[in-house]
Amino acid sequence: MMVQEQHSLPKSVNQKPKTRTAALAATKSLDFSAWVSDNLIRIVAVVLLVVTVAAVFFLRNAGDTAALLCFEKQAQELERIAYPRVEWGAISPIADKTSKFANFRTEKWIVVSVLGYPSDTLRRLVKIKGWQVVAVGGSKTPSDWSLKGAIFLSLEEQANLGFRVVDYLPYDSYVRKSVGYLFAIQHGAKKIFDADDRGEVIDDDLGKHFDVELVGEGARQEVLLQYSHDNPNRTVVNPYVHFGQRSVWPRGLPLEKVGEIGHEEFYTQVFGGKQFIQQGISNGLPDVDSVFYFTRKSTLEAFDVRFDEHAPKVALPQGVMVPVNSFNTMYHSPAFWALMLPVSVSTMASDVLRGYWGQRLLWEVGGYVAVYPPTVHRYDRIEAYPFSEEKDLHVNVGRLIDYLVLWRSDKHRLFEKVLDLSFAMAEEGFWTETDVKLTAAWLQDLLAVGYQQPRLMSLELGRPRPNIGHGDRKEFVPQKLPSVHLGVEETGTVNYEIANLIRWRKTFGNVVLIMHCNGPVERTALEWRLLYGRIFRSVAILSEKKDVDLVVEEGHLDYAYRYLPKIFDQFSSAEGFLFVQDNTILNYWNLLQADKTKLWITNKVSESWSSVITNGDSSDWLSQQANMVQKVVSTMPAHFQVSYKETSDNDKNLLLCSSEVFYVPQRLVSDFVELVSLVGNLEIHQKVAIPMLFVSLDSPQNFDPVLDSMIYKQNPPANSTTLYSAKVPAVHPWSVSSEQDFIKLIRIMAEGDPLLMELV
Repeated sequence: MMVQEQHSLPKSVNQKPKTRTAALAATKSLDFSAWVSDNLIRIVAVVLLVVTVAAVFFLRNAGDTAALLCFEKQAQELERIAYPRVEWGAISPIADKTSKFANFRTEKWIVVSVLGYPSDTLRRLVKIKGWQVVAVGGSKTPSDWSLKGAIFLSLEEQANLGFRVVDYLPYDSYVRKSVGYLFAIQHGAKKIFDADDRGEVIDDDLGKHFDVELVGEGARQEVLLQYSHDNPNRTVVNPYVHFGQRSVWPRGLPLEKVGEIGHEEFYTQVFGGKQFIQQGISNGLPDVDSVFYFTRKSTLEAFDVRFDEHAPKVALPQGVMVPVNSFNTMYHSPAFWALMLPVSVSTMASDVLRGYWGQRLLWEVGGYVAVYPPTVHRYDRIEAYPFSEEKDLHVNVGRLIDYLVLWRSDKHRLFEKVLDLSFAMAEEGFWTETDVKLTAAWLQDLLAVGYQQPRLMSLELGRPRPNIGHGDRKEFVPQKLPSVHLGVEETGTVNYEIANLIRWRKTFGNVVLIMHCNGPVERTALEWRLLYGRIFRSVAILSEKKDVDLVVEEGHLDYAYRYLPKIFDQFSSAEGFLFVQDNTILNYWNLLQADKTKLWITNKVSESWSSVITNGDSSDWLSQQANMVQKVVSTMPAHFQVSYKETSDNDKNLLLCSSEVFYVPQRLVSDFVELVSLVGNLEIHQKVAIPMLFVSLDSPQNFDPVLDSMIYKQNPPANSTTLYSAKVPAVHPWSVSSEQDFIKLIRIMAEGDPLLMELV
């Protein structure tokens, strides 16, 4: 409206007033309009100032916190975050000229923050051989704090060290440990154990639990288990599952992930030496959030959670993260820059956000995080912190992880990338501009105390990753440690077993099981389908007699292979076909690692597979079988003949296999069918035909070895239960001819699949 009035003024000036009064009115109107025009900017500024003051006054007095926060947030959004300008080449060195430890140097440091007088745990820390403790004080630390063997940095001494970060640190928070980190680096640190005064190092030996030496004579040259990168949608894991406690989750794990309690289907491996950040597990009171603490505890009894000390350490591949804390973590020199604790987030979120931030940047230098079995024991003092101290965790951590995995930077030096990410996280609201400034100060302090930033390495994220072959898959099944100490009944067991069932079904859900029953199908067919139908796509049953009502097809065992092409055609989209006789038990949970694109058979089980030299006597059954095999081989296409003769190049040599269990992958189904058709009406026995077909299809050295470890006996023991083991892929022989036999079998197989007890 004001603009329109300004444009209308010239018209009023050009018009001639009719009377003196009208002229005077026009003149006043002209003067006022001219004044408004001249002072328009000032008027707008005053009006906005008055409205702003009135709004703030009203909102604060009205107590409408939500409205006030919204208003303040909008105001903050109007302020742009400044990108710090750092002259990387003009940073002056900072030397320790004030403390009495100016000339002290050592490579191994333990950094703790202290509020009260030295605890018994801290007294044990200073006695760990070869390690120097630096204790960082705050405003609540007693002025006369002292502990023999520890270097104590009071607030005054911290201020005198000349570090830039001091200007950004709160006086009464553990994040002042950042000064301790810099002090240690300034005095020769190569390894820093980030600890607190509540955790006792198990056996008082850090070298027993962590990889303190990564290079040189004392380094352990070994290969580590590594979480699989097979699932590109998985960005974070709960390491407590790996160490036997599936119903416990670490502080910093997104709450939507706490229900993922199934163990790994398989792991991969990675060479050791670059686990620059090593996260230890804590027995007693592990690092858990307030949600766990207050919902899993029904009494004042202290937590005493125990993890599997024998479980192997496990590494994280690029693209997968894990919560990292500040009281049980080993940092090596190439990751010292990742020690910075942010200050603009809640106290219990600071180290977790630091951990995720650091992990993402660690990938840029080719490093990774590894998690170690129990390294410390922390005592539960029944002093939990409020949920409000974790607000930045539960609101943002899931989004932060997703953001970090996708984040990229075109900077060419590590510290430039570090600052770039801190700035990006502030723009996204994960922390504030204060932490951007803190990052710039921290990086400059690192260079000032003589730290050399690591060189960048090629980032694997975003590039096609090689497929994980069968030989690259490593299995480790975690223990399921009891959790009765949680104050509530363990409710995770059923969920855990259901998760296993889902995993088995996922593995074999498109594999058809073909079972040949010698026993009475009217008593066992439904039971077999009940047992195996939970796992496999379908259970096709063959028997000596057809039974339409039970959907049992006729198939004589001596020539069972002739009936397989019909089933192959019926399930043409299946991933593969697993044949088993009813005198052999499948422990399907031990078949997960088998390669479903290869042939499986018992060629390494001596009691099942053999080779004999026939005498050529036409009246001898073996000689007759050998002659028929040679007839079939002579009609085979060249590549099948070559493959067969690589295994059996003597015409009188005859391969025999009991053939109770074998697997044919989809890729070889058409070849299998073609070879069966070459047999025609020749009465080649199943025990002869199957090994002939298999060695023609592929070389035995390419067979999957999954069945090599099965239990196979020619004659069963008097007590069949002594034969069974849940740790092998299959067991032979086993007799099931009635419902009672089936119930007995189910109960014994429940050792590997506890949910089977729901069937009886």
